[in-house]
Amino acid sequence: MKIVRFNEGCWGVLEGETIHETDMPGGNPTGREFDLGAVALRVPVTPSKIVCVGRNYLDHIREMGHDKDDLPTEPGLFLKGLNTLADPANPARPHDSGDAVPYPSFTKLLHYEGELAVVIGDRMKNVGEEDALNHVFGYTCALDITARDVQRTDLQWVRAKSADKFLPIGPWVVTTLNPQDTVLRTYVNGELRQEAHTSLMIFPVARILSYISQFMTLEPGDVVLTGTPEGVGELKPGDEVEVAIEGIGTLHTRIA
Repeated sequence: MKIVRFNEGCWGVLEGETIHETDMPGGNPTGREFDLGAVALRVPVTPSKIVCVGRNYLDHIREMGHDKDDLPTEPGLFLKGLNTLADPANPARPHDSGDAVPYPSFTKLLHYEGELAVVIGDRMKNVGEEDALNHVFGYTCALDITARDVQRTDLQWVRAKSADKFLPIGPWVVTTLNPQDTVLRTYVNGELRQEAHTSLMIFPVARILSYISQFMTLEPGDVVLTGTPEGVGELKPGDEVEVAIEGIGTLHTRIA
């Protein structure tokens, strides 16, 4: 299923170009239907927290200047604030750019990082790796915006990762996907910048979720970002960014 959130916090299941409204994510139908092109899409998640994995693709580790032998032995985590969530563009509305990402005045080097996002379905606490994927509600596309210059100079990554609207997510959540058997691509102004198979993750999704659940309870709706592959780069005001993941769709956003 494709789970969408639209207008003023409504939920629905997308079939073709028709949204069948439900009373909750993946819930019971209300009987109302909407044309996809007639609604404003919203962030299709309502998390209590957003947990992110860094350095999860070898080639990205190399491009960031780390030695190939300096591989992490466990997932490296950081958090993004809920203020970072930004609505996706509606692919059925040609002139819709969703929540455009503002270019903050405190940075001169804004970067894109396309990622696969995992949405938690059931409460997770001390869950083993073999059972972790059973607690997943679905998957979606994410654009982890990073102020690279202040990431390198600040003591913590709060400014670099958690400025307003630094995390467009969407356009919907798919409930059926093998997270280690898909391809992620990021385009800037139509030019392919990132392309990687998710099997290249150093830590697969099940390992990441199990690891987090050993010390932090993951609640339904929480979002886990799984890392970005090689090819990160600079963004300029006016740039159009697309994160496309096979089996999910394409997240469109714009830099204001």
